[in-house]
Amino acid sequence: MSLQIHNIGKKKKNRKRVGRGNASGHGTYCCRGLKGQRSRSGGKSGLKLRGFKQNLLNIPKMKGTKSIRPNAQVVNLSDLEKHYSEDLKVTPGNLLEKGLIDKSTLPVKILRDKKFDKLTRKLEVFGCLLSGSAKDIIEKAGGKVVGIEKVKSQESKVKS
Repeated sequence: MSLQIHNIGKKKKNRKRVGRGNASGHGTYCCRGLKGQRSRSGGKSGLKLRGFKQNLLNIPKMKGTKSIRPNAQVVNLSDLEKHYSEDLKVTPGNLLEKGLIDKSTLPVKILRDKKFDKLTRKLEVFGCLLSGSAKDIIEKAGGKVVGIEKVKSQESKVKS
């Protein structure tokens, strides 16, 4: 089929002309329905400015964690017992080298296992978050905790 002037389609679509009588199919209520805010004049305008928080609450959120602060990477005391020898420093860099965490930039938290009660090695922990029971076990074994010692939630409980 060759391109000729009579078979070129329209570029512009005609806009819907409402309120031109019932025979047009868009009379009486003019495609707006019977009642309600959107049927009135000025009712189809966009959202009103209600402040940032209200707008933020109204937009749909993704499921999952909504916290800005990244989740800490968890390392158990039993993993430290397996991978570290006597008098070694436990840092996020060392944990990354041994494959216990994925990124050294994210925070690291050391937790106690349910059945793990004793640590046989003296470890020095630097720059890691610790649970209270994990800190007690490390100190009972003769180790030291340097850097970030307590979780912030525990500090807030002490203040109030």
